[in-house]
Amino acid sequence: MVPLPIPREAAVTEVPVSLSPLVDPPADSEPQHGRLDSAALGLPSVLFCIVTGAAPMTAMLFNVPVAVMGGGYAAPAAFLLATVALTVFSVGYIAMSRRVTSAGGFYTFISRGLGRITGVGSGVLIALCYIIFSAAVIGVMGYFAATSVEEWTGWSIPAAVYMFGGLGVMSLLAWFHIELTAKVLGVLLVSEVLVLLVLGVGVMIDGGAHGLSAAPLNPGELFGNDDATKVFGSAAAGVALFAAFWSWVGFEMAPNYAEESRDPHKIAARATYGSVIGLGVFYMFVSYVYVTGWGLPESVQAVKDQFEGKFASAFYPLSDRYVGSPLTTAMEVLAITSSFACAMAFYNTGARYLFSLGREGILPSVLARTSRRHSPIVASMTVTVALGLYVLGFVLYDSSAEGALLKLGTWSPLLGVLGILAVQALASAAIIRYFLTTARDGFHWFTTLVAPLLGGAAMVGACYLLIDNRTVLAGADDVPFITYLPWTVLAMFLAGVVIAVVLRSRSPEKYAELGHFTLADPDAEDPASEPAVAVS
Repeated sequence: MVPLPIPREAAVTEVPVSLSPLVDPPADSEPQHGRLDSAALGLPSVLFCIVTGAAPMTAMLFNVPVAVMGGGYAAPAAFLLATVALTVFSVGYIAMSRRVTSAGGFYTFISRGLGRITGVGSGVLIALCYIIFSAAVIGVMGYFAATSVEEWTGWSIPAAVYMFGGLGVMSLLAWFHIELTAKVLGVLLVSEVLVLLVLGVGVMIDGGAHGLSAAPLNPGELFGNDDATKVFGSAAAGVALFAAFWSWVGFEMAPNYAEESRDPHKIAARATYGSVIGLGVFYMFVSYVYVTGWGLPESVQAVKDQFEGKFASAFYPLSDRYVGSPLTTAMEVLAITSSFACAMAFYNTGARYLFSLGREGILPSVLARTSRRHSPIVASMTVTVALGLYVLGFVLYDSSAEGALLKLGTWSPLLGVLGILAVQALASAAIIRYFLTTARDGFHWFTTLVAPLLGGAAMVGACYLLIDNRTVLAGADDVPFITYLPWTVLAMFLAGVVIAVVLRSRSPEKYAELGHFTLADPDAEDPASEPAVAVS
């Protein structure tokens, strides 16, 4: 359905602190600076943009085996616990998104709650993390494209060809209206969900290898799982829980599309809750189908067989057995398209963070320039260049398809996820302080205090699990990239802190406006008022 045009102001060259409704320019008008296309996306489109960032197919094919390695057949319980934790986190997150509407997402939230210095540090960190995560998933796509095409046709084409080809397509889509990207993401998302549901129905109708059991959903079975210990020598519930949290990365992107949403306050809430709870139920179902289809003890051995190269994914023998080889082929194809869709979703979000940081003068203001179709074109092309250089570095390090998966596609997500989880923890603290100080009229003991407190604690715990188990998750313990992972995240954060401190000294007026660009802000707070919390 084509949305009715909404009146819009003429193009602006100065960035205002708040925006009033805008007027559609003629088709041949000059690109606007600092504006995205309001009312471009409805609820389904926003859901497509953010849920594809979580990449259901990729998440299940890769993260379920990792969760099984840590928690044995109780992997579905890890997804259950993560669903609860992230739903609680979302309560405060949604309360904040109703007050602050901006493409800046976490950067804007943290700036409002914890101060501009902490906010800018978080904004730079999260923008880089999304770009890094996009590069990682491009590596996964390259691996599956190279191996699958060689299996189907016998043509041995380097994974780098697929990786840079995929990046080219993402860059091309970035030139067009965001609604086109949302439609592409939507088609791919629906396809991968349907294929996994068909597999699930096949297993459930058959009854699995040994019948249905409630044991996989018991959180108590995660700790010291005997089956996982027998196969892998040890079992770490932390690995299972981290794999579960990893599967949701991207769910928090709804506020980043607020400026392009038809009803940002309602859509952000519905899209976030819908993605968290919907993905949670879906992940629990698919992981339950996996362990039930193999059988509880056998499900752990199947993961070990996958790691030893007996098959590309432990899901493929299940689809052969319970549905048939056509479904397996469909899964192989969708492993490629799902990775592409995921990479493109992170590409778009990274571009919007750069757009927001450029619009406020933290990064060069040219990043805030938009195309005639109101897409953040300069920021998008900057992401393209950054991704190209990052991917090229890994290709030069290891050009094999296995290197694309095991290095670019495995090491980089650890860096990206750690940064994202850390920023989510800071966002929880920011939400609490914002409603205790600036927005006292919106304070609620549960939604703006207890929920973000519990959600933040869960994010801190997930960060600890990642750091403590990073060598196991990366399959390497003597690589500087893995050894210095936490310090790399800290360095990216401190780079933003330095930028903010310099701006405060050299341009106090510009500094005073940081984090206060918004479409609608009922608080109408004084942009010069700085919360007392800052980075020492």
